[in-house]
Amino acid sequence: MRMVRAHIARFGVGPDGRLFRAVRGGRLTSNEYSEIWSEARQVVLREQELRTAPTEVPYSLRHAADSLWTESGMDPVEAAYRAGHSLAVLHRFYAKLLTGGPAGRCQPAR
Repeated sequence: MRMVRAHIARFGVGPDGRLFRAVRGGRLTSNEYSEIWSEARQVVLREQELRTAPTEVPYSLRHAADSLWTESGMDPVEAAYRAGHSLAVLHRFYAKLLTGGPAGRCQPAR
């Protein structure tokens, strides 16, 4: 939280409340942050971590979080809310995780 507060103190927020925005104040696109994301990965991740899919693009981290939450037994409505999408989207893209499986491991839906 200290880092977020320091960022807000230094840069403020956009008119819509966004912490990070494009040069002209709009929404960041993947083209704008992909180069910085790639450089940051090189600095903070170990060699083995660099080869993992969840770190390739920021969206993969969202997918990993949804997967972890649902596999851990979080209420799907809460998981969808935290991820910023609808329950329908959660079920459409993560249904394979919601079926459960042996020893607490999730199995693909059949």
